[in-house]
Amino acid sequence: MKLATLKTGGRDGTLIVVSRDLSRYQTVGGIAGTLQAALDDWATCAPQLAEVYTALNDGAARHALPFDEALCHSPLPRAYQWADGSAYINHVELVRRARGAELPPSFRNDPLIYQGGSDSFVGPHDPIRTLNEDWGIDLEAEVAVITGDVPMGAGPQQCAGAIRLLMLVNDVSLRHLIPDELAKGFGFFQSKPASAFSPIAVTPDELGEAWRDCKVHLPLLVHINRQPFGKPDAGVDMTFDFSRLISHAARTRELAAGSIIGSGTVSNRQGSLHGSSIADGGVGYCCLAELRMYETIEGGAPRTGFLKSGDSIRIEMLDRDGHSIFGAIEQTVTLVPAAGAAG
Repeated sequence: MKLATLKTGGRDGTLIVVSRDLSRYQTVGGIAGTLQAALDDWATCAPQLAEVYTALNDGAARHALPFDEALCHSPLPRAYQWADGSAYINHVELVRRARGAELPPSFRNDPLIYQGGSDSFVGPHDPIRTLNEDWGIDLEAEVAVITGDVPMGAGPQQCAGAIRLLMLVNDVSLRHLIPDELAKGFGFFQSKPASAFSPIAVTPDELGEAWRDCKVHLPLLVHINRQPFGKPDAGVDMTFDFSRLISHAARTRELAAGSIIGSGTVSNRQGSLHGSSIADGGVGYCCLAELRMYETIEGGAPRTGFLKSGDSIRIEMLDRDGHSIFGAIEQTVTLVPAAGAAG
């Protein structure tokens, strides 16, 4: 089943069901007006939404309309919880190597998670708005899950059963603000602006055999300024699967239905700098920082800059037949004036 949220009907948007080929949709206000409402009563709503989905795919939906993902908000325009992990230890190890630090052994058996801002996400085709190009604007292409209710202390097996939907995410980072924030010992805040999620959220069964071991075994495709930048497989080198990440997040608290858990930047182990880019036969990267890490490790300093005003990014995942699963995140960096600047 594929679900999306239109930018109509108020702050939390309007829930719709989208056909498998992303060509048609139908509103479902009689079942649930918003995705959060559906998640709050999933046992009742999911079977009814699935009936609409079947009708759409069979061409039998009576009120179907043409689907345009540019009209979508993120599936959850705001959420009770957005906790982003760092499940790909290769990415973490590269970050630390670039600054001459070793990877602590605990990082390989204890997941890293930070609590992000979830009060206001942006749409998948909305701009990456920034006040300052010099903050080091970077994309981070990831996979994320939306959970049902998860009790405190739930183990991985129970957490696997709580996964309701999957999405893609661009977890934007302002790299030049991160060091000073982390130096305070209190985590990210200003360095993590609003994230954008894919137009479509899908139930795990939509992925078929690509969804196994609580991982998505498909390449995550990233373009910068329309040029291929990354295609790492999201199921490869994922040290902690989603059931482990959810269990870690729920160790000391309950997670409410509608909680979003991110994988962290998708990253595959590769060879040297000159073998890791797509142009050189590698799988490339899901963030600019990782390329800059290779450049630093092998050349002593990064050569590639971060995103600037006018730069564009695209994040997408295709099934084995080349069809888009989640639709695409397509964003352009836009420099905006500070509030009150004109006055």
